[in-house]
Amino acid sequence: MSRMFLFDTSVWIDFLNNRSSPAVVLLEEVIFANMEVFLTPTILQEILQGIRDDAKYRRIKETLSYFHMLDLPSVQAAEGAADLYRALRKKGATIRKSNDCLIAYYAITYKMTLVHHDTDFDQIALHTELKIWNFEP
Repeated sequence: MSRMFLFDTSVWIDFLNNRSSPAVVLLEEVIFANMEVFLTPTILQEILQGIRDDAKYRRIKETLSYFHMLDLPSVQAAEGAADLYRALRKKGATIRKSNDCLIAYYAITYKMTLVHHDTDFDQIALHTELKIWNFEP
């Protein structure tokens, strides 16, 4: 497993709620193999904002702080995600959540394989150089 993976919020939520899927199994393998685990500011925000219990919030926030945060200048990331969204619209693909373009922009910029449970990323990958992970049994 030499590829670098970026796990979307959808995978993290399943992982944190003990829901099994091939993507969650891959995340577990990456964590337990002591491989680098990456987050983006957007993924961190999406994970944390959905936690209702304060104690669980603090625990997960601390745990996530041990992972590697991908860093891009905020204006570069915003413009890159906007450019990506606009290019997709011109090709007839409408992405429902603009945050998905931001996450995809990070994955493309860092040449990472995005692991997800979100059909918007399948659309982005069809029209861009975004690499996505596909489970093949």
